Amino acid sequence: MFPANFGYVAAKSVDEALQLLSKHGEMAKLLAGGHSLIPAMKLRLASPRTLIDLSTVPGLGGVKIEGNNLVIGALTVHADVASSDLVRKHLPGLADAASVIGDMQVRNRGTIGGSVAHADPNADFPVILTALNASFVARSSSGSRSIAADDFFTDFYTTAMTASEILTEIRIPLPPSGSGTAYVKLPHPASGYAVVSAGVIVTRQSSGSCASARVAIGGLGSGPIRALATETELQGKPLTPQVIAAAAAKAAENTNPMDDAYADAEYKRHMAVVFVRRAIEEAARRAA
Repeated sequence: MFPANFGYVAAKSVDEALQLLSKHGEMAKLLAGGHSLIPAMKLRLASPRTLIDLSTVPGLGGVKIEGNNLVIGALTVHADVASSDLVRKHLPGLADAASVIGDMQVRNRGTIGGSVAHADPNADFPVILTALNASFVARSSSGSRSIAADDFFTDFYTTAMTASEILTEIRIPLPPSGSGTAYVKLPHPASGYAVVSAGVIVTRQSSGSCASARVAIGGLGSGPIRALATETELQGKPLTPQVIAAAAAKAAENTNPMDDAYADAEYKRHMAVVFVRRAIEEAARRAA
């Protein structure tokens, strides 16, 4: 398949990209790594008249510490997130997710910002970033704003960003001492996308009990779902296999996943319980 004819502009700054968005309106699309947009264009699911390339904009990549946050530029490719010493030290669950996205070519070209802005309900980054309580910095001609992960993913392939905004960075709070993070998924054997996935951060008290937990699940809805009943079940309890299993058993409560050709809703709910348990166990092990 071939895409429809389109124009191409390489932006040299975020301000220029914003001006181009304003000029070309709703028929323009931002191009980051291209691993979501280009296939859609080839299938004529998207037919923008103009592509605005962000890969030529300096300063939108890299991983750094700012205050109490790990900050990742929106154009940072998956492979760089997976191999970052800062990510592996402070948030190994994020490195887990980055390392299992697609294949080597995808990981060396696709960007974290492009992934979250595309908001595929079976993508990896949205789930772990929701668990990690990340925030997303969106910039427009009127300034920048920060959108919490719990508010960012609003529907299938839809975020809280407006058409006039550009995602510039992701900010993740550095976890306190005694914390562990993890991400696991059941990949579709053909596409590698998550059939079901789970992202977790757990913080232990000095006694070994759970001080706090955030658990997010992918594959059960239009975007990441917080497993609030699981989080509540863990609160204040020792992170024993029995407690973890009981908490994970509540992970898929009140969810209504869609049947598809690979897995029906009952199977997805069951696997959500399995993979949430595995993620909590790994996060608790790292927290120790």
